[in-house]
Amino acid sequence: MDDAETRLVAPWLTLVGLGEDGLAGLGDEAKRRIAMAELVFGGSRHLALAGPLIQGTAQAWLSPFSRSVEAVLAARGRRVVVLASGDPFLYGVGATLSAHVDTREMHTIPAPSAFSLAAARLGWPLQETTCLSLHGRPLDLLRPHLHPGRRILALTSDEKGPAELARLLSAIGFGGSRLTVLEALGGARERITRHRAAEFALEDVAALNLCAIEVVAGPDARILPFTPGLPDHLFAHDGQITKQAVRALTLSALGPRHRELLWDVGAGSGSIAIEWMLADPSLRAVAIEADAVRAERIGENARAFGVPGLQIVPGTAPEALGGLARPDAIFIGGGGSVAGVMPAVLDALRPGGRLVANAVTLEMERVLLDHHARLGGALTRIALASAAPVGGMTGWRPAMPITQWVWTKPEQETETIWV
Repeated sequence: MDDAETRLVAPWLTLVGLGEDGLAGLGDEAKRRIAMAELVFGGSRHLALAGPLIQGTAQAWLSPFSRSVEAVLAARGRRVVVLASGDPFLYGVGATLSAHVDTREMHTIPAPSAFSLAAARLGWPLQETTCLSLHGRPLDLLRPHLHPGRRILALTSDEKGPAELARLLSAIGFGGSRLTVLEALGGARERITRHRAAEFALEDVAALNLCAIEVVAGPDARILPFTPGLPDHLFAHDGQITKQAVRALTLSALGPRHRELLWDVGAGSGSIAIEWMLADPSLRAVAIEADAVRAERIGENARAFGVPGLQIVPGTAPEALGGLARPDAIFIGGGGSVAGVMPAVLDALRPGGRLVANAVTLEMERVLLDHHARLGGALTRIALASAAPVGGMTGWRPAMPITQWVWTKPEQETETIWV
């Protein structure tokens, strides 16, 4: 858009952040824009707080929320105000609307977020604190962040949230953690109470609350290291698992990047897909597993590792791959020698995407050797041995060797037949 076009764009949409103190916390500009608005959208609580100023039509959010987004967009060109909690762009409605409205068409007047208010009350530097929104999201998302000495601010969904967090912390070895519940921050009903997670008994908690956690780990705490290649015993499995050392090498070869999608074909325990997602919150993964019991176990592992968003597809490749979003990376750990699997995954992979395939059997190795001969890439033989008792002494017990093929798809797709 050139300068002339830019001058023609005028903000018609105003996002106003509200605190628990309502109108008292708003500046003159925010009050003026609310009073002049033809339409004011917001939650029932927001509309009640701003009620004395609203002269136009007040519209409470609809369910599902997509209907409200459509209503806001339908009012383009009119004077519209959207009320939000705190900072509209921190887990708020601003992020949703900005996907549909050019930022030059909107004006935002944020208020302090619940995280900012909590940090101010506690004296916690925000840059050294982990901030999580568990509002309408699984509490399991907390698990990867539980490291001794860490400070976490977690926004909950409702009045049950603090007790549920305390139970989760206690169940996985963090019952000694200090849990501070901050309710209705910035309002007349503000209350701050401190507890030990294992002894939590607070009642009559306000629906609007945030929990501050100072993590204390017990001797049996389930701590998830930051490095790839987590210990095998942390995963529930029946032996069908990419072992720790090989998993670390495999994840390194897959090279996760921001917002990428992985297909884990023949997922077994789901260990590769789970560790892929643990590398960064933006990463997504699909675990394809033919065995129904294993597929269910993958879901249990995903929750236990704090990545409940892992998509699990029960079924056999290549048939189970139909309709899935196109991946940026693919891992094949089992079943790659099945007819049709390799052509299907090679075709599905995005240009520039990476494929990593591990072979234990001669049949699968033959497939990888053939594809390497035709398509290139890198072949690696992984041979590991572990110390084990040999009579009254100790010797090396070798694991089955693994052949790993790593291939990057050319940026320009061709008519290559992937057979």
